[in-house]
Amino acid sequence: MQLPIQSQSAIFAEGWEAAATPDDLAEIARTADRTGFAYLASCDHVAIPRRLADAMGTVWYDPVATLAFLAGITERVLLMSHVAVVGLRHPLITAKQYATLDHLCGGRLILGVGAGHVAEEFRALGADFDGRGGLLDETVDALKAALGPEEYPEFAGERYAFSGLGQLPRPAQERVPVWVGGSSPAAVCRAALRGDGWLPQGDPRDRLPAQIALLKGLREAAGIGEPIVVGAITEPLYVGEPGWPVGRRTLTGKPEAVAESLRAYPAMGVHQIQVRFRSRSRDELIGQMVAFAAEVAPLLDA
Repeated sequence: MQLPIQSQSAIFAEGWEAAATPDDLAEIARTADRTGFAYLASCDHVAIPRRLADAMGTVWYDPVATLAFLAGITERVLLMSHVAVVGLRHPLITAKQYATLDHLCGGRLILGVGAGHVAEEFRALGADFDGRGGLLDETVDALKAALGPEEYPEFAGERYAFSGLGQLPRPAQERVPVWVGGSSPAAVCRAALRGDGWLPQGDPRDRLPAQIALLKGLREAAGIGEPIVVGAITEPLYVGEPGWPVGRRTLTGKPEAVAESLRAYPAMGVHQIQVRFRSRSRDELIGQMVAFAAEVAPLLDA
């Protein structure tokens, strides 16, 4: 699941999150760790322009700081940037941050990356917004070198080049997995050619089979034999009968019914689902997480 509180867009944030505290965030992370969730994710924006603030809000925690904080109070749950807009920063800076994080958390990092969409953010930081697709491609390639096992990584591209520069500590993992977020043709191609995982953004169920087929076809055509993890973001969920308006798209009902609906995802080739629960408080969210882990998740492989 992507963490609440750390990003508060009006599109998805619940009302209680505005007054939430670091203690609330910590308790949600501990619950995910204790109940068997695969990963916790934190998003990335540096600054939001006024023209987008009503929809996006301006609450966007830094993902490295957030995941590092949570790494110290969890033990097994993976920690994912969903997604880091890595084109905003030099790859050696990004590599230093995330290598340190992976080292400190014992190899639990998934580096999720995306192209970004806020022009003013790029321009303020001196990054190329119009060329952000090519910028992301090269940055991913540079990061794969910089996050590898070598103390003195080497890379030479059109925008970035480095050699003879040592960076320690190295990540705990021999190779940090890179997941590509996004559903545009360019994002699917990027995931196929450069990703260890793909996480679509907003694809409804009826679009996913064709997108997955395209992803696999591109990968096969490029001669890439390694498996790729296919993710998906589900509809909002509420285990049980909510008794309050949760929206018509929210999947509700008894655990058996919720699980039966969610089994459509692995049937179409999805390996991991990212879930989001409707809630009116931290306690209600934690109750939903516990109910899902205990009563729904065991049925997903049935």
